[in-house]
Amino acid sequence: MRRPVESAQYASGDFGKTLATHGFVPSMSRKGNCWDNAVAESFFATLKNEEATGVYETKAAAHAAIASYIHGFYNPTRLHSALGYLSPNDYARKMKQAA
Repeated sequence: MRRPVESAQYASGDFGKTLATHGFVPSMSRKGNCWDNAVAESFFATLKNEEATGVYETKAAAHAAIASYIHGFYNPTRLHSALGYLSPNDYARKMKQAA
């Protein structure tokens, strides 16, 4: 039995057309590689829990709020255990200096 995210509906032509009509681009991982999307899944879970907890009045309001969260908090400030308790920006600087 397939998991819902691997269901044929997500690869169907009608579903793809519906996504395109609304300006979405589907993301499909490689067959049999569950790790392709792990980082993105983790980020979006965090985004949903910390920022996108309600309904935005407009698409522009959602875009502004999420961009502010990412560029104003998540990347420069939020500490990540996987990065040695550094923010993504601090970790990137550290890696650049080490190179």
